[in-house]
This record gives sequence, structure tokens and C-alpha cells, in this order.
Amino acid sequence: MTNESQKMPVDITVHTLPQQEGAAALLEVQSRTRLGRLKMLIVLALCAAPVIASYLTYYVLRPQHSGLFTVKSFGELVQPQKPMPDMSATTLRGERVPLSSLRRQWLLASKSGGACGKTCQNNLYVQRQLRETLGSEKDRLDWVWLISDDAPLDPLLQKRLLDPNLKGFNGLRVNAQQLNAWLQGEEDQLYLVDPLGNYMMRFPPNLNPETAIKAKRDIDRVLRASASWDTPGRDKP
Repeated sequence: MTNESQKMPVDITVHTLPQQEGAAALLEVQSRTRLGRLKMLIVLALCAAPVIASYLTYYVLRPQHSGLFTVKSFGELVQPQKPMPDMSATTLRGERVPLSSLRRQWLLASKSGGACGKTCQNNLYVQRQLRETLGSEKDRLDWVWLISDDAPLDPLLQKRLLDPNLKGFNGLRVNAQQLNAWLQGEEDQLYLVDPLGNYMMRFPPNLNPETAIKAKRDIDRVLRASASWDTPGRDKP
């Protein structure tokens, strides 16, 4: 071997380095993916927590049992809750709509035939007054009259109910059999339905100014319990 060749640098080729770099990059990508998923799960959990907490508070822990004192609800809780049926309805103007169009609002409902006697008219009055007493929260609740037959309405009553200045009212004709299978109770009772369409509470018959105040307390409680996830109006996500 010549002296020149001895002075040449040794040429070393390492074939494993690119593979090691690729593996490291893959591990880094996987780590970032896991971290991203973890962050997404944390965000989803934080968003869902108020909803879960409000439902647990009202439907499981029951706010009427609050440790140092007991608050008894005036209305009767319906157990299990009864989901809104998939059925069609007819508005007071004769338009066909699905009953599900009532969802995404709390509903204070009454039911009767179209003749609407004294008890029916009293219910409609109480429903409207209860909504108005909710103040800034009233836009989260609609009052609903579900008409269970084809009897014609009194022209004066229909005119009042169709007044565009009458806020939060929905009048619908529905099938009596399906209605009574959903809102089980007497015709002179009022029924509370949550924004998901679940019938969850009924109030005693023939509410008057004194007992209506007790009903309002129950409505206030459910509105407070759902304040973290329910917003006014049906144009909500």
C-alpha cells in the first residue's frame, strides 16, 4: 500500500440513520396525535359537564332534597319521562306541521277539545300569566294548547289567539289517542315538557292565583337547572 493511500480518510457509510430518523419522526407524530385527542376530549368534557350536572341535579339528586332543608315540588314528576311522539299536527291557521316543531323550548301545555269551556279558558289564562311572570326567562318557555278534536273554536277566542302580539303561544290540533298516550293526566291539568321533548312534570288541576305561584317556583327551578345548556328561542344549535 502506498503512502498516498494511507493518508486518504476512511469512508464510512451508515445505512441505519435514515431509518432511525424516520422512526423518531413517526413517534413524534403519534405523540402529537395522542396529545391532540386528549385536548379534544378535555374540551368536550368541559362543554358537557354543565349539561350533565344540571340533569343530575334535577333528575337524580333532585333539588327538593338539599341537605339542611327540604323543598317539596308542587308539581308531580313523571317517572319515567315520556318522549314526544312522532306525530303531525295542524295549526290554528290550518297548516300541517310536525309536533316536533315544538322542541328546543320549554313548554307549558294544556289539552282539551276545541269547544274550550271554562276550565280550558282558565288554563290558557294561567299559562300566559305564568310565562309573563318569568321576566327575562320567559323567552325560554312557550305556552301550548293541544286541541284533541275537530270541534270549531269560538271565533272571538281564535282571533285573540292568532293575534301577532300574543307572544310564545302555539295552538295545535293533534290526534287525541296519541296525545293522551303521551300527556297522561286529566284535561284540567297543565303539563311541563323539556326542550328535548320529554314530558317530565304535571301540575294539579284547576290552578288559581295562589297555586299558580307554587307552579311558578317549580318552573323557576327547572329553568335555573337548565340555564347552562338551554337558550331562548328555537334558532339555537
